[in-house]
Amino acid sequence: MADASLRRRLVPLAARTLAKLRIASGKGMSALSAAITPLRRLPERWLRPVARIMPKGLYPRALVIVIAPVVLLQSVIAYVFMERHWQTVTQRLSSAVSSEIATLIDVYESYPQDDQATVIGRIAEERLGMDVEILPDTDLPAPGTRPFFSLLDSALSAELAQQVKRPFWLDTVGRSSLIEIRIKIGKDVMRVLTRRSQAYASNSHIFLLWMIGTSLILLTIAVLFLRNQIRPILRLADAAEAFGKGRDADFRPRGAREVRRAGNAFIEMKRRVERSIGERTMMLNGVSHDLRTILTRFKLSLALLDKSPDLEALEKDVDEMSRMLEDYLAFARGDAGEAPVETDIRALLETLKADAERQDHQTELTVVGDPLVVVRPDAIRRLLTNLVSNAARFGDRIAIRATHDARYLIVMVDDDGPGIPPELREDVFKPFFRADEARNVDGGGTGLGLAIARDIARSHGGDIMLGDSPLGGLRATVRLPV
Repeated sequence: MADASLRRRLVPLAARTLAKLRIASGKGMSALSAAITPLRRLPERWLRPVARIMPKGLYPRALVIVIAPVVLLQSVIAYVFMERHWQTVTQRLSSAVSSEIATLIDVYESYPQDDQATVIGRIAEERLGMDVEILPDTDLPAPGTRPFFSLLDSALSAELAQQVKRPFWLDTVGRSSLIEIRIKIGKDVMRVLTRRSQAYASNSHIFLLWMIGTSLILLTIAVLFLRNQIRPILRLADAAEAFGKGRDADFRPRGAREVRRAGNAFIEMKRRVERSIGERTMMLNGVSHDLRTILTRFKLSLALLDKSPDLEALEKDVDEMSRMLEDYLAFARGDAGEAPVETDIRALLETLKADAERQDHQTELTVVGDPLVVVRPDAIRRLLTNLVSNAARFGDRIAIRATHDARYLIVMVDDDGPGIPPELREDVFKPFFRADEARNVDGGGTGLGLAIARDIARSHGGDIMLGDSPLGGLRATVRLPV
């Protein structure tokens, strides 16, 4: 009974304790997660400035990948050399110079003679390579400023303080190849001139030249190698761009295995696309031949009948059917079989201007830059004819402006018509989209005028955009890379 009573008391207490632990642990985990979340974002914050200054091209990025480790490695080697080898050698040389000066001081103090200064000077010059002079009744000069690069000054000062143990004055800056040391000996001063190379590892420039030379050789090899590796990728990109513009490019896969694989895949894709276009063109030619034959029979049959109002209506229907058939076939074919040639865009636009003026439309034409461009002439003529006809259908004034620079051919066709609402400017490029306010109706009423124009522009690697015209109507802008 006692056990049962104790169990009834302990079970609720344990349940409440576990609940509190769960709540505490949940709060702890949420607090820990809140503390870790900013830490996760730190790498992104650090990498954003680096991403802004990093080069965008593959060639400079590859160079950075090669150069950065080389520079880092050489910097580490230089630091280790400066801190270990150079400092150790300088310290030992300074210790030797300090020991020799301490020996001269001991000789000067232990063996007093009349010509003591002369003997010490001769011994120092012949045996130690130093110039020693005793300055009687002289004080040390005032301490000068320590040099910025004080490796020699610090090492030599420490060794002199440890071995000579007398007041001294040191100048490692005044003369480039010499070091001047003055030591107080009683009332006199011993003045010592020694070569800098005796107390300082002055051959470090050899290491620096070796480091710079090897880095330059490595970087030169890397630049030449990477340029040869990047060149096949650029050729592949040029071939793909030329194919997108409808031009034939002589391309052979070269370079690394992966680049050659991508080049072969591009060539195979190009063959499949050309085969598909060829088959579609043959099929459309057959269909157009059969349909034109039937339409020709209709026209011949109508020509043999007597003239009447009903007959004229039938002839109009046959003519419109013929125009619609040509539009459908042109849209389906896309003028892909035509080869790009050098075309005078000025002459083409002047012809369209004359046609519009014959229809009593006030037309302006401006051509800036070289009028010769490499395009498919029949396709571009159809594109511009559709745009100018569309402008003439809904406006009275037309302004045509063509600009040819080093990269693009831009043709803008403006009119003073009612325009197109912004929400419909993409819909009008859809095939068979019919809306009077959208103005996507060509002369035959098929609803393919702007669709054919955009298809031709994109087959040249460009596009058509619609916007507001300064004349108050619609502006159609054709942008083609050349």
